[in-house]
Amino acid sequence: MLRREFLAVRSRLTADDVRETASALAARALELPELAQARTVAAYVSVGSEPGTLALLDALHERGVRVLLPVLLADNDLDWGAYTGQGSLARVRHGGKMALLEPAGTRLGPSAVLGADAVLLPGLAVDARGMRLGRGGGSYDRVLARLERAGVDPALVVLLYDTEVVDRVPEEPHDRPVHAAVTPSGVRRFPAVP
Repeated sequence: MLRREFLAVRSRLTADDVRETASALAARALELPELAQARTVAAYVSVGSEPGTLALLDALHERGVRVLLPVLLADNDLDWGAYTGQGSLARVRHGGKMALLEPAGTRLGPSAVLGADAVLLPGLAVDARGMRLGRGGGSYDRVLARLERAGVDPALVVLLYDTEVVDRVPEEPHDRPVHAAVTPSGVRRFPAVP
């Protein structure tokens, strides 16, 4: 129900709205010390009315950061590939789902994310505790579990619109908090949750 509400709000955004907020989102994200110092960032290519990420991906790549992008697997887990500019992306349709832009090059394996200094996560909302509401597919829950099992602790950052930072979202036992949320108007940091 809550997911549908956030998706309904996003569906009313125009292409111009998404484009305008994408540059502001990139500017705010690039100010994060976690990204300024990162050598490798796992990110994603936004789709539809998600907060736009291409400007941010290009800026990171131009800085010399190794950018890893997800490749959706049949079981909803994520493989990874390197982003080397917008020409390195291929449009891929997965079953009846929307088409995704994925890296066209060599697959690096699901464990490639373990080398990331920061992981940029998609989401629909985040609450005051840093709990992220995803789309419900479980792909990023698997990524976060993989990071935890390996004992690595990259900066976890969710990219959202300003209205998507809320008081509380539902939480499942497997959910993990993020360290920060970046919106077009600024950065919100969250205390570590025990």
